[in-house]
Order: sequence, then structure tokens, then C-alpha cells
Amino acid sequence: MATIDRIYILDGGIAEVEDGSIYSPGINVGVPMTLSCNAYLIRHRGEWLIWDTGIEDELAKHPEGRIIAHGIRGIVRRPIADQLDEIGVRPRDIRTILLSHAHFDHIGNVDLFENARWIAQRAEFEAMFGPEPDEFGYSLQHYRMLKERPYEIVDGDHDIFGDGAVRMIFTPGHTLGHCSLMLKLPRRGAVLLSGDVAHNRENLRHMRVPSFNADPQATVASMAKVVELLRVENAEIWINHDTAQSEGMAYAPKWIE
Repeated sequence: MATIDRIYILDGGIAEVEDGSIYSPGINVGVPMTLSCNAYLIRHRGEWLIWDTGIEDELAKHPEGRIIAHGIRGIVRRPIADQLDEIGVRPRDIRTILLSHAHFDHIGNVDLFENARWIAQRAEFEAMFGPEPDEFGYSLQHYRMLKERPYEIVDGDHDIFGDGAVRMIFTPGHTLGHCSLMLKLPRRGAVLLSGDVAHNRENLRHMRVPSFNADPQATVASMAKVVELLRVENAEIWINHDTAQSEGMAYAPKWIE
């Protein structure tokens, strides 16, 4: 089985909410929460791809951030462009954009990557560019240019390079076309970048469905799919918004093999 070369975890900003129960109805009612927002730079066979792109770098000019969607405040501390520069990677070097879904904290910097093709789940693409993107909490202005770039539409699980090293896993529910990403690392082994299947490990354990998810039943089914996949693949899971987990990770310019 092939592996990627390495992965860099990028700081894609933080999201702040006044009431944490939007992620776990009935739990943490009225309790403010801070969520990590990561992006992931992946090198495979000498080619660069990026999984999610964080909150837009422009917000770094506004230390207090801005409320963008669902009452969630986005704050950027380290622009993605600066982190790439530390690694020695230019945005134009990145050949592929993969997105878990199209919420603002995942698509904020897609316009940086002018030379990248985009691989999109059909259900997500249709919701993003359908008649009512606002209904799903999307902001078309943040990602409109993706439709003008080279893109490939896929349905369901998809092996990006055909060698098993990078696989999109269809995990709908949070949004209609939400995906996770299974990676094979040379030393660490299998890692699942879960996107927003769950917003922290506790919510995954108890299969709690956020109040604003597009499809609650599909969310639970996707959580169950992820749990089984972790067992079968003997994989670890990196949960994008789990701040406690993220604090223990090695961020760029360090890398993980």
C-alpha cells in the first residue's frame, strides 16, 4: 500500500461561539466554546495538495475577528499564506484542493491556489452552487471562483491517486456532501482527517448531532461509518475542531510522517 510523503498541520484560525450547545443540543447550554480550525498540507509523490483552507487570511487584519455564519465568530492569528512561506511552499505549487465541505472555516483561502484543480463531491457541489447556498450556511462569495477552476466531480468514496494513499470518504450529514479524508503515512500509519463529522471526540463518542446539520440521520450514519473505518483500518482520528486534541499536535513548519 502506498503512503503519502508527509503532512503539515496549518493553523486555519479559531471559531468562537457563545453557546456550545449548537454542537451538542442539551449539552453545554450557554457555555462559550473555542474551536480550532485546521488546514492540512499533504505531499504525495512530490506533489502538493491541501485539505481544507481555514478561515480567510483577510481576517488577520481584524484582531477581534468577525461573526460570519450561525453566530460563529472567525478569528485568524496566523495567515495560511505566511505558514506556507515558512515551509517554503508557494500557493501556486499546490496542485489539488480537497474540501471536507464549504463552510467558511474550511474554504476561506481557496482563492490563494490559482494553479490547483478541485475535487468535489457531487452533493456538495450542487448545494454550493444551487439556488439557495445560504440555506446551508454557505457564503458563495468565498468560493465562487472554484467553479471557474478545473474541477472533478465524484460520487461517494474516492481514491485520489488510485494507490490508496489518499482517499476521500463520503460522510454526509453535517452538509449534504461532507467528506472526510483517510491518509496512509509512512511512519504514523493510517490517519483519518474527519472534517466536521463531529466537532470533538466527546460528541463523536456519544453521536451528538449539531442543531444546524443538514441531515441528522445521515450524520449519525456517518459517525458510525467513521467509527467502523477506524477499527478496520486501525487508524487514528484527527478531529478538526477538537481544540484540546489540536493543542497536542505538531503544527507547521514541523511535519508528520
